[in-house]
Amino acid sequence: MATGTPRTGEAAGQVTAGLEISQWKYLSGEADDPQMHAILSVRVDGTGSAGGPGGPVLAQVLVMDCSSSMTWPVEKLHAAQQAAVAAIRKLPDGTPFAVVRGSEEATVVYPDTPRTARASAYTRSRAERAVRETVAGGGTCIGAWLDLSRRLLAAQDAPIGHVLLLTDGKNQHDEHMPLARVLEECAGRFVCDAWGIGDGWDARELLGITRRLHGSASSVRAEAALPGEYEQLMNRLLTKTVPELVISVSAMPGCTVRYLKQVFPAEAELSAEEGTGRFVTRAWGDEVRRYQLCLAADPSGRPRREDLQLAVVAVDVPGGDAVRLPQPQACLVHWTDDPALSRYTDAQVEHFEQHQRLGEAVAAATDAHRRGQRDLAEQQLGRAVRIAHDMGAEEQLARLARLVRIEDARGGRVTLRPDVAAVDFQHLITASSHSTYGPAPGTGTGSGAAGAAPGDGATVRCPACSRSAPAGARFCPSCGHRFEARP
Repeated sequence: MATGTPRTGEAAGQVTAGLEISQWKYLSGEADDPQMHAILSVRVDGTGSAGGPGGPVLAQVLVMDCSSSMTWPVEKLHAAQQAAVAAIRKLPDGTPFAVVRGSEEATVVYPDTPRTARASAYTRSRAERAVRETVAGGGTCIGAWLDLSRRLLAAQDAPIGHVLLLTDGKNQHDEHMPLARVLEECAGRFVCDAWGIGDGWDARELLGITRRLHGSASSVRAEAALPGEYEQLMNRLLTKTVPELVISVSAMPGCTVRYLKQVFPAEAELSAEEGTGRFVTRAWGDEVRRYQLCLAADPSGRPRREDLQLAVVAVDVPGGDAVRLPQPQACLVHWTDDPALSRYTDAQVEHFEQHQRLGEAVAAATDAHRRGQRDLAEQQLGRAVRIAHDMGAEEQLARLARLVRIEDARGGRVTLRPDVAAVDFQHLITASSHSTYGPAPGTGTGSGAAGAAPGDGATVRCPACSRSAPAGARFCPSCGHRFEARP
């Protein structure tokens, strides 16, 4: 594991950013389309004690679905109101905020003009009253809700804009305000977390919103649980004081960046700024996020049996004089003709690729169940159970057990429960979008260091440096010591 230490010369007590790269550096020089995959672990520490900038750090918009479907059962609208009130009560004094009522259009229910208010004992009390008096009726146009939120937040100078959106239905009036267009206009302007309640919402629609807007999608099975979930979310949100953090990937000649995507704690889309290798991430507190980097490289004419630099990864904070930054880290490649080396994959890369396969199996099961193909849905859920078992993902297995009786987790033998409903699959999709942390730092292979390879894990110990190497290797990947020929 390559660990980025903070740059020296910074004052004590500053926020600190860290960078680690985990990769298996060996690639086959004979591959048709060689790609190097690496996991970047980015950490921010010290936001709670360093203090934020002068003035409010956060501007908050609460979006309540008030379409006619929210009227039944009555507990649904009541839970939405209670959750909004719980969030409002958490807002620190001075925080710009607004409450939006969403139907086939979007209107501001507090304050009484289309702008934000500043949180105080008085405005919080008035907002609570407005929320409790809100009535439901009309359709659903999520694009209009987000567009109004964008305009409200654009008028604020708080460095972090956040939208907390709740819906019980699907986007029905897209012709009024196309959601795809609105997402492009909102991307980079604020972070959006979205929640599903009831049984009529679309998990993949919510994921499309939150992945584009760097948030996360969640849901509640019991309406009464929503206020508590909102409180926890606001507690986490209020610790965030770093508005932006930039990951820069500088590729060497002959190498291109295929993609960089967030894979932990939830998946998020990242797009490089035009003409650059700079990827902007949003709203940081004390936390760790992980990103999967994919580089395409050409081995033609490149030397074998030595480490070559493919790219340099750096972390920066725009205007972040108060943040100690890590040293840039190299992503390496070692072109080899030894299949005993090139067949392995970094443990962290494999973990997140397994998680992606798990999500694909869940999505395929959902589609099959919607088409009435119960046998195919059962088969795909069995595949998901097998992947979750191989990952050691106990939480995912517990969620899958709500939909199937697990007879043999290792073999993926399951039986679909007779009372499973369509909404159960929606809950499973949102839950599956939250990835597990993966192998702990240091258990992967690091930037060219030897480590446990997936599969049977057979290794030998190098007599020169005492590090482990794959059993079939002809030389030590750590120190280069050539092994004697083995039968």
